[in-house]
Amino acid sequence: MVAEQVRGRGPERRRGEVLLRAVHEAVLAEVAEVGLGQLTMEGIARRAATAKTSLYRRWSNPQDLLLDALHDAHPVEEPSPSGDDLRADLITALTLLVEWLTSPAANAVKAIMTERRRYPDLAEALYERVFDPRGGTFTHTVLRHYAEQGTIDSRLLTPIVFQIGEALVFKLLVDLDRFPTHDELAAIVDQAILPAVGVPRDAATVAEA
Repeated sequence: MVAEQVRGRGPERRRGEVLLRAVHEAVLAEVAEVGLGQLTMEGIARRAATAKTSLYRRWSNPQDLLLDALHDAHPVEEPSPSGDDLRADLITALTLLVEWLTSPAANAVKAIMTERRRYPDLAEALYERVFDPRGGTFTHTVLRHYAEQGTIDSRLLTPIVFQIGEALVFKLLVDLDRFPTHDELAAIVDQAILPAVGVPRDAATVAEA
């Protein structure tokens, strides 16, 4: 009798973080399947197995929901607990970038950037609501941390220096048609980022390219 009553109640109603995670996963999967042009609240709600009205209570449109999901899924590198190993922390930051590039969130970002001329407001909001609040680039937080500690000169942290790691990761990805290896990430740090922030090459172990 009890079992029959439980079955009659239907699926347990999801709330809070559980529902939010399901909705975020749904919008990223929906973008991958139908693209930005066909992204709708109906499709997201159907995939998340929730009511469309519940989505509109929190988000005004599917693009707003997508940006929220991308912000939630975007990782932020953190300096090591000891905070005294700049080289290792930079390698870890670039490793985090490579791992993120294989995620559904990265695929959605690629879709936005590919169609940025069609959706310029969405592309602009991607920087304002996702990239900038999460640190800008995948080495930004680490470099800022060590500058604040006095390990490196903050005057050397120019916009170009912040871009070096990501730019070289993407260059290798395009040229090699694969993700960079750990040794290649270490080489980016040893031969490009560290010299740019005033750490001599001979002060770090230079990885084999």
